[in-house]
Amino acid sequence: MSIYSDFRLARDEIYKCMKCGNCQEVCPLYLATRKEVTVARGKIGLLEMFVTGEAEMTAGMAERMSYCTTCMACNEKCPCGVRFDQILLAARAEGARRHGLHPIKKTAFTMLRLQRFFNFGMKTGGKLQGAIFRRVEGRDYGARMRVDLGLLGQKKVFPRLAEKPFRENRPTVYVQKPKLRAAFFTGCMINYFYADMGEAVLGVLKHNNVEVLIPEAQGCCGTPAAVNGDVASAIELARRNLRAFEDCGAEAIVVACSSCGSAWKHSFARLLEDDEVYGPLAAKWAARTYDINEFLVRVIDYDRENLGRIERKVTYHDPCHLRRGQNIFQEPRDILRSIPGVELIELKRPDRCCGMAGSFCIVHPDLADKVLAQKMADVAQTPVQTVATGCPACRLQLWSGLINTGLPQDAVHVVQLLNESYEKAAAH
Repeated sequence: MSIYSDFRLARDEIYKCMKCGNCQEVCPLYLATRKEVTVARGKIGLLEMFVTGEAEMTAGMAERMSYCTTCMACNEKCPCGVRFDQILLAARAEGARRHGLHPIKKTAFTMLRLQRFFNFGMKTGGKLQGAIFRRVEGRDYGARMRVDLGLLGQKKVFPRLAEKPFRENRPTVYVQKPKLRAAFFTGCMINYFYADMGEAVLGVLKHNNVEVLIPEAQGCCGTPAAVNGDVASAIELARRNLRAFEDCGAEAIVVACSSCGSAWKHSFARLLEDDEVYGPLAAKWAARTYDINEFLVRVIDYDRENLGRIERKVTYHDPCHLRRGQNIFQEPRDILRSIPGVELIELKRPDRCCGMAGSFCIVHPDLADKVLAQKMADVAQTPVQTVATGCPACRLQLWSGLINTGLPQDAVHVVQLLNESYEKAAAH
């Protein structure tokens, strides 16, 4: 039995909280609003009343649980070691069981489960996006919605949908004398929006003599469903992906998205811990899944000799689910520092949440923008040309903030800079 299926398992974590308020110092939502309901202590206070029977899990209480980006900064700061992210996931699952999901979320997660239908919808959207989005003037990349649908607003800048998903007709990358045979879990963002990131991953792995498989049957990692309490959808998606990768013949899984990596390393095992068939598979692949930065530095010892020069000042934004979710923060910095000509200049708060947090950005766009404004103020004070990160969702949020703030920097994944460096060296 897991926290997703029984809220009582979160009681011990709730009772650890001594209400000191240290979480206020690091909570991005509290710093943006100064409202107690947005911080861990405030929500734990409500849930303690629910546990003791002093209050019901009303729709209002369940809605208040949505005020969190799951950045886990409070976990890191808490002197009592409270795992608030686990409390929150249990609370959201309990709220969904009692009150159901918002119709938009229910529709979205149903589509994610119907992979062929979802893929068709995204491909159709790629062809018709001109009717929905208008290009950002003065920029060759990105678009805003033509009509405000009341969710994301018209200011949000999106990458253009790929007319053809990245995974479609993507062959296995064969190399002579491969060091390793790895399977690439692309995730939805790379597959439908950021094909350039996917190509960079393939280019870097091929350069380092890694054979790459891309299982066709893979789909969404299920994180959007899991963090919103739709446990049934998250379990179905986890099983689908485990089946697809178990049968592909790879020795390891490589991901370039922090949320997808956390799903493979942590969420699948929690969701399936009572499943006699898929539980062991989840544990097996959790130990064989690597973020691309981690894989390059810790597993294959990537080629640092044949690198071309890139004259650029770069800063790095730590994705929450990479730094605090997977303890990966030094590896991307090591990669950036290894590229000739790249000068890494740190942000004042590189690990502060950017406000994207998947569906949080959709449900609470105004709050997400307030959190993003803090990040953009940090970037504005850092003399760089490029903001690098380790997550496609963070890249989207950063790019939108840069354009709307009028800042000249671009936003890329670390692996794109490394691939660019390899290509420059090969061209000379």
